Amino acid sequence: MSATPDLECKELTKNFKDFKAVDQVSFDVPQGSFFSILGPSGCGKTTLLRMIAGFQFPTSGDLLIKGKSMIGVGPNKRPVSMVFQHLALFPMMNIGENIGFGLRQRGVNKSEITTRVKRVLERVGLPGIEQRRVEQLSGGQKQRVAIARCMVLEPDVLLLDEPLGALDLKLREHMKIELKSLQAEFNTTFVYITHDQSEALVMSDNIAVMNKGRFDQIGTAKDLYFEPANAFVAGFVGDANRFEGKVASVDGEIVAILTDGGVALHGRATQQRPEIGGQAQIYVRPEAIQLSLTKPDATYGRNASERTVDSVLFNGANSLAILRDATSGETMNVALPQTGAFLGLNKGDTVYAQWDPAQARCFPAGE
Repeated sequence: MSATPDLECKELTKNFKDFKAVDQVSFDVPQGSFFSILGPSGCGKTTLLRMIAGFQFPTSGDLLIKGKSMIGVGPNKRPVSMVFQHLALFPMMNIGENIGFGLRQRGVNKSEITTRVKRVLERVGLPGIEQRRVEQLSGGQKQRVAIARCMVLEPDVLLLDEPLGALDLKLREHMKIELKSLQAEFNTTFVYITHDQSEALVMSDNIAVMNKGRFDQIGTAKDLYFEPANAFVAGFVGDANRFEGKVASVDGEIVAILTDGGVALHGRATQQRPEIGGQAQIYVRPEAIQLSLTKPDATYGRNASERTVDSVLFNGANSLAILRDATSGETMNVALPQTGAFLGLNKGDTVYAQWDPAQARCFPAGE
């Protein structure tokens, strides 16, 4: 018999007058896992997190922590802690007092608070800073103190509401690794809210993609990236070129469309199969497109075209070329291989592009 999940949501719904912020969301999070809820602003993810925390109650559905329903249970009675985007550290208190605040509220004796604060600071890699002031810490140190303040309470579930949003880019990249390491160190269930796909992909065991109050797909980072369930997931998770046109043919799993610019493109169909004559969309990742500087022979396959370089966007290993189709004028982004073969690529150059239809995904338009 499987262990009871740390968190279960069953057809959870939240209505605000005529607006449905969360619409029958169901999922569970196993103990000790890192679960992210990824979606654009306004999709309902923060409302969902606030219901888990107890700051709002659902209109309908059930929410269980360790198998016990939390409906009607206030936030101070739930075995959860929450890290907010702006951390909410108290500037009038030193670090030890900040971390021990929740324990003092619970009536824990002073000596035990001192012991537990010291222990948790060691676990987050900041031993001996109890007497420092908040303003003496770096952004990354403040982040770890905010987590320590939650973890000292030994919650069953730690909720994180876009906690890296206020950090600069380099520190944010560093803290992704830190957060994943801390989650493994504490072996606590993390539920992480973000609109940043990179954060979710790097840190999570499983990710739910939320759109208009519902979960479009739940899966691993690889599932979402390589096998998106629908067009929204394909376009939202990772970078992708999108082409739309009329379905010209369907050969097994391979769908051919004719774009408005008159270009024939091919992609692999998912469970939602387009119909001949209907509109469809093809999504292809920039790194799935092969480039050549020389004109290929006659065996050059499907999705092959001659293109002109519109611009080259240098970003180290993530450099891109924007290519324009010589016939239709349609553009696409292509990841530049790190072989050095395209270091001299410039605006106006002619290149040849191709991708395997099996590496693209095709969905009915409007799906």
